[in-house]
Amino acid sequence: MIGRALLALLALLAVSAHAAPPVSVPVRAVQVAAHTWLVHGMAGEISRTNEGFNSNAAFVVTGDGVVVFDALGSPPLGAALVAAIRAVTPQPIRRVIVSHFHADHFYGLQALQDAGAQVWAHAAARDYLASDAPQLRLAERRRSLAPWVDRDTRIVAPDLWLDGDVAFEMGNLHFQVMHVGPAHTAEDLALVVVEDDAILVGDLMFAGRIPFVGEADSKAWLLAIETLGNSHPKVMIGGHGAASFDAAADLELTRDYLLYLRRTMGEAADAMVSFDQAYARTDWSRFAHLPAFEGANRRNAYNTYLLMEREGLER
Repeated sequence: MIGRALLALLALLAVSAHAAPPVSVPVRAVQVAAHTWLVHGMAGEISRTNEGFNSNAAFVVTGDGVVVFDALGSPPLGAALVAAIRAVTPQPIRRVIVSHFHADHFYGLQALQDAGAQVWAHAAARDYLASDAPQLRLAERRRSLAPWVDRDTRIVAPDLWLDGDVAFEMGNLHFQVMHVGPAHTAEDLALVVVEDDAILVGDLMFAGRIPFVGEADSKAWLLAIETLGNSHPKVMIGGHGAASFDAAADLELTRDYLLYLRRTMGEAADAMVSFDQAYARTDWSRFAHLPAFEGANRRNAYNTYLLMEREGLER
């Protein structure tokens, strides 16, 4: 029988006929439940230093194939994810579920498609994928993440659009795909692995680092966090950071950060204080030590300031 190490090497070579070089950062799977494995990205924001590997992916090994959740942030990282799966199991990779369409979570899809996976995502992402934004982001990543994101990197559309929650069975394991957006994005999906009492939640939870807020509806995000916190799974895997075995506690950072942004920026917007003044006078000391603070916090605060202005006009 071919050894697992050889299978992993053959899988990596098979999906790496891509022009981009393979990543040199370690991409390994860690078992967090009976059937569920985490591929844990590095802390902080995407950079050439981490070769784009700052987000998580996960996969579930069933008796009749592998279900993958998210695909990492470049085709070479997707190839490394396939190799990490092959180091665990020779089972076919049947399905990949995209939590949301931020570049660090889905640019690896082409490697997973090449490995035979069918891609599922929520239909709320249709408008985004039909806009100019994905191509603009791809052009930026071809500059900032060269050579791992290159001219051959493409935007992969889903094979199946989901309109709501879906339950399915594979290899005697039961899964529930839940639409938990709009929150971090309109299309946020979570995946429940019933037998493992595990839930994979994408960027609804950032463990141990500053969240990326972007254009998020933070009010809806907070409601989603409350729902997730009440679910009490044995293990929860977010889009960034370590697996959580105390979901309610580990969701606190994301929840408290969003609440703080909304309170401080909301008070400033209501008082018609300029954003620059509001940002300068806000005490960020609780969060300033966390990875990604320098790169993300000001943008998060500004987007929240604009959101709170809009919410104020709607009151």
